[in-house]
Amino acid sequence: MKEVILIKLGELVLKGLNRNKFEDLLLKNIRSSMKKYGTAKVKAAQSTVYVEFEEEDVDMDAVLNSCARIFGIVTVVKAAKTNIDFENIKEETKSYLSMELMTAKTFKVNAKRADKSYPLNSPQIMALTGEYLLNEFPNLKVDVHNPELTVTVEIREGFAYIHADPIRGAGGLPCGISGHALLMLSGGIDSPVAGYSMAKRGLRVSSIHFESPPYTSERARDKVMSLAGVLREYCGHMDVFVVPFTEIQEKIRDCCNEDYFTIIMRRYMLRIACALADKYNAKAVITGESLGQVASQTLGAIACTDAVATMPVFRPLIGTDKQDIINVSRHIGAFDISVLPYEDCCTVFTPKHPKTNPSIAEVEREEAKLPADLIDGILDRIERVSI
Repeated sequence: MKEVILIKLGELVLKGLNRNKFEDLLLKNIRSSMKKYGTAKVKAAQSTVYVEFEEEDVDMDAVLNSCARIFGIVTVVKAAKTNIDFENIKEETKSYLSMELMTAKTFKVNAKRADKSYPLNSPQIMALTGEYLLNEFPNLKVDVHNPELTVTVEIREGFAYIHADPIRGAGGLPCGISGHALLMLSGGIDSPVAGYSMAKRGLRVSSIHFESPPYTSERARDKVMSLAGVLREYCGHMDVFVVPFTEIQEKIRDCCNEDYFTIIMRRYMLRIACALADKYNAKAVITGESLGQVASQTLGAIACTDAVATMPVFRPLIGTDKQDIINVSRHIGAFDISVLPYEDCCTVFTPKHPKTNPSIAEVEREEAKLPADLIDGILDRIERVSI
């Protein structure tokens, strides 16, 4: 008996003639994620992906959880791979799932016979396996409608695979299939959720972060890198581009009406993000804005910000309730990091009475007070950190 991982695919199975492209990228992403555990053989057959390691001492629970965070996967489960002799299958089922079988009160047996040459059909496998387990575990009763435990026996390509209930995968599309985008990653709750949401739709995500020392601390930077690390578990490799933003913020503070500070700052951030995205062949910028949440996220303020964009700006949270955002943040493991009390540059020089419904003409008049070369050469001073 050898323990393997069985993965069921998500919506990519509906992609018709393009399915192979989606499936090949998913397999590539799985192989990349598995490298830290050992030497994995990853293959796909009949809408199932098999992950099997050469090494014997792999932490399969860690592998299971890692696979559950890969976009494109709908369910994932650990399974015993064994020979197809039916007496052996019964014994291996008893042995491999003994803990689950001893603690459950009700169960049922599922069977999937992809190999149609197998002498027993699916109903026979279910009935005979169920009968055997009832005799071996007197605590069990059969409940075919709402069992505590479902035992599944799959007959595939010369082997039997035995497993209990699968866990849910991340769903969505394989990262990278939809292109490359740049996430404006602050230290707050919203932006990591925005990055997660767009990665789930198949985008490869890199991040841009603006820091303003000495107004922001090294701990604030570490916090952002930790959030990038959380996203990496879902998105794969993550580049974080750190922008030195102090001089720009100070110049805006010194030259412009305080009420317009936040919106002007956001416009300069977006200008820099678009330029950086273009340099690295990203085709969109992602933000964590939610309509009406703060002064810079009103309809008027967003219109003023978008006026300087040179590519699409994705706002996946724009109509999302704050509590729903928090729920996703907790789900992906970002929330406890996001609420650490280390301020980012968005909270520096916050005006007492920010403009909530500015016009583009008003903002442009204030920006005219700033040097025309304010961000010249900024791309050369951006630090690139690989997570």
